[in-house]
Amino acid sequence: MTADRMGRAEETRRRRICQEKIEEGARKGICLAFSGGIDSSLLLALARKACREAGTLLEAVTFDTVLHPPCDLQTAAQVARELGAEHKVIYVDELRNPALADNPPDRCYICKKGLFEELIRYAKDRGLGTLMEGTNADDLHVYRPGLRAIRELGLTSPLAEAGLTKAQVRSWAAELGISVASRPSAPCLATRLPYGARIDKSLLKRIGQGEEALREMGLKNIRIRVHGETLRLETDVESFGQILGQREEVLKILKKVGPIYLTLDLEGFRSGSMDLPLAERKKEQE
Repeated sequence: MTADRMGRAEETRRRRICQEKIEEGARKGICLAFSGGIDSSLLLALARKACREAGTLLEAVTFDTVLHPPCDLQTAAQVARELGAEHKVIYVDELRNPALADNPPDRCYICKKGLFEELIRYAKDRGLGTLMEGTNADDLHVYRPGLRAIRELGLTSPLAEAGLTKAQVRSWAAELGISVASRPSAPCLATRLPYGARIDKSLLKRIGQGEEALREMGLKNIRIRVHGETLRLETDVESFGQILGQREEVLKILKKVGPIYLTLDLEGFRSGSMDLPLAERKKEQE
């Protein structure tokens, strides 16, 4: 058997495991933490089919939070409509928790635990016995403190448990015709600030608006990182030509965010680049 055929066979095996886990969860009804991103959208499509066959309820729950841009909520609502799923929106102000104010390294754990505790209360009220979320296998190999909250609270993660990678999730979603199959990842806006930096709602809002304006120019992977008075723009290296060619338009967008010094990161887009100082400190301690 060729390597390509072996790879396809392994992916098929992982898909089967994922479906089996979803079908098992569907017997008790499913409450899905639904961001509208590719991972949870694939789960929603699969869970919708499984719950119909099981004759149980499925509800996709999206948190309307201060740490995510409004476009995420709009996307989630659109995908839920496309898939014919029951969609519930719960408003949460994560920054009411003073432990998050200074963007600590375990921010994601604190935040996820609070959100998922809210999800557990909602699922209990609705009589839904399975709580599900969209971590994939790639997430298990990078800094994701929120995973601890998922394990502690007992949520099921069919994609990760089946070993499905982000690329495999995208491939499956594209085959099913899910509209967000090629949508770039959109982590919370607090990831645009260094750990230890005071979280400012107004600044996060401007960052979100700036990134959305850049995406409207046709740029895909975009992050506006703010280090005090310096703004560091991350985007795909292939987009550098467009950035420089439309320099005045880009500058106009970035100046609205607020920092004095505006820079383009020559290393390009790097998911989780704000975690690099943590990795360096860990090396020094070893």
